[in-house]
Amino acid sequence: MNKKIKIIILCCVSLVLTVTVLWLAQCILVPKYVSEIPEGALIAEYYDETVGHDVMFVGDCEVYENFSPITLWEEYGISSYIRGSAQQLIWQSYYLLEDVYRYEVPQVVVFNVLSMKYDEPQSEAYNRMTIDGMRMSSSKLGAIRASMTEQEDLITYIFPLLRYHSRWSEISGEDFKYMFGRERIGHSGYLMQTGVRPVETVPAPVPLENYDFSEICWDYLDRMRELCESHGSELVLIKAPSLYPHWYDEWEEQIVTYAQKYDLKYYNLLELCNEIDIDWSTDTYDMGLHLNVVGAEKLSAYFGNILVDEFEVPDRRNDTEMSHVWQSKCEQYYKEKEEKLK
Repeated sequence: MNKKIKIIILCCVSLVLTVTVLWLAQCILVPKYVSEIPEGALIAEYYDETVGHDVMFVGDCEVYENFSPITLWEEYGISSYIRGSAQQLIWQSYYLLEDVYRYEVPQVVVFNVLSMKYDEPQSEAYNRMTIDGMRMSSSKLGAIRASMTEQEDLITYIFPLLRYHSRWSEISGEDFKYMFGRERIGHSGYLMQTGVRPVETVPAPVPLENYDFSEICWDYLDRMRELCESHGSELVLIKAPSLYPHWYDEWEEQIVTYAQKYDLKYYNLLELCNEIDIDWSTDTYDMGLHLNVVGAEKLSAYFGNILVDEFEVPDRRNDTEMSHVWQSKCEQYYKEKEEKLK
């Protein structure tokens, strides 16, 4: 073996070792979102799904904490998933939905409209909880470019080690335990909460200088609508039942007008709390911001009836393969529910 070949082999081995060390360091250093901020784990879990979904939810905590796909399955045989994340902005919802269409075509797409209130990126921490979990694709790159604050760099989303290299002083045993993977946090995108903290008072709404949703939000809502149309999916707009942040009448009017203009269905579920039988003394874990598991099951049973009656979403319980997968999901769901209620 001549000297040149030896040098080439040595260089290749060195490169492989360097890449391996960097990859291992990244696996250790990136946040694990297990015992702390578990909602940060939700986005990545979608890629482990083995069955298709007729209903896809996109949006913020008002979907991933308020709707239970397990209830939709048990009550109606609806196969659904929630691609939700903390303070998910509308452009992030759009790119997550675009990402969904790389894998499947849902019959119905449900979008929660609260994020129309935000017209610019809010923080890197929230961006990371949505974007880091996405697989690399043009959709992820689009989400990064649309979401970055002035202090952020695109390259740190492509190579997270560049962002998290300084976490050495913060790592714990959990970082090593889950460096190659972790148990599922969510249940088809739903993050279970079992606590009870009743509503005591609701803060009075603060008057705004301007109630108009910004052009960028309307632009991405148009994009979402057109994306659904191009794939034959039906876009459904909802306002989930949360007592605050306050949902202003002026915002409601704009969404109603948009839905009427494009012949979309819009459901303000906040106005239907009595009909849904939401009890704000027992069905919330944080004084009215979100529902607990009892409230989520009530809301899901109510909304499932809408999905069946208004959109003819099929009952998949006769599908042997799908039923087998959902049976396993149900078992995990009730196991966690029982453990948390204890």
